[in-house]
Amino acid sequence: MGVRRAAKDVGDFLVETVGEAVAEVILSLLACALLGCLALIAYLSWSFSPRFTIAGSGLLSLFLAHGAWQTLRAPAKGRRRGLAALTAVGFTVTAMTALFLLFYTAGCDCL
Repeated sequence: MGVRRAAKDVGDFLVETVGEAVAEVILSLLACALLGCLALIAYLSWSFSPRFTIAGSGLLSLFLAHGAWQTLRAPAKGRRRGLAALTAVGFTVTAMTALFLLFYTAGCDCL
């Protein structure tokens, strides 16, 4: 019984290790693809119209700044509604995407 249990434990360890390695590769590929898509969007936007790109970047910055302010300030009484909720969600999604890219594109050779 001891040999079977040891073999089962070693097999479980190998399956877990290979699963983690595969998941790491998949996440790194997703991060590189996302970074490439963001760079392509920026390039195409700039080639279409530099003025609209700068104006859009300014509006996006204002949107994210309002979302950060809504998310990080002391909570007000009641729930957030309308634009405040939308900007808070937008900021949170952008922050999580930035963290994802920070963690998984650091080891990527696409940079």
